[in-house]
Amino acid sequence: MIITFLGTGTSQGVPVIACNCEVCKSIDFRDKRLRTSVHINTQDTSIIIDTGPDFRQQVLRERIGKLDAVLYTHAHKDHTAGMDDIRGFNFKQKRDMPIYGRLAVLDQIKKEFAYVFSDHKYPGIPAITPNVIENRPFKINRVVITPIEVLHYKLTVFGFRVGDFTYITDAKYIDEEEKEKIKGSKVLVLNALQIKPHISHFNLEEAVAMVEQLKPDKAYFVHISHKLGLHKTIIESLPPHIELAYDGLRLEM
Repeated sequence: MIITFLGTGTSQGVPVIACNCEVCKSIDFRDKRLRTSVHINTQDTSIIIDTGPDFRQQVLRERIGKLDAVLYTHAHKDHTAGMDDIRGFNFKQKRDMPIYGRLAVLDQIKKEFAYVFSDHKYPGIPAITPNVIENRPFKINRVVITPIEVLHYKLTVFGFRVGDFTYITDAKYIDEEEKEKIKGSKVLVLNALQIKPHISHFNLEEAVAMVEQLKPDKAYFVHISHKLGLHKTIIESLPPHIELAYDGLRLEM
């Protein structure tokens, strides 16, 4: 299984165009973060988790030529806004694209992209097949996916475990029962928004503490805002088994 981090950033905080902080001025490529998304590629199945506003740019950069399904963690725009660009895969693969999410997430997508689900479809619009998922394992082709329910303030968000890889973004709280699903992961991806506490995201201290509790072999932090600081500075403060992910980082598992 090959994991590619398509984006590791967030819409949280001051827009880059209006910011003069050291991160936004950095020339280190690891500080240039598109909205958080990940590509999971097994021998015969290609899956992307979330299609944020940068989806098209991410797919073109990584030259992803095949996509079997899209999973959605939740309905916030920084995780769904790029869904329209699924149409490129429709054109190439000559079939509808299955998307998976909680009922509330799919209902929100149907409202925001109403033209996609209209009875009278305009030529060339994306062709989508929605699939409702609940908090129990399901399969895409031969890949078993286990949802992990977390709270993003008061909003329920799904993380996902695929084999020994667990991916969680936009979390502030994880119930003990859900933590049991994560334990034993070789790689854990977790959000770490900034240094200061935040109402709906783990900050750096909380993310490190969660990793130490769940004890994966390796952990990577995503959903990073410019408020966290420079990549080179933060990574020096982390234990050896924890790293900041960066756009384009690739793992083989």
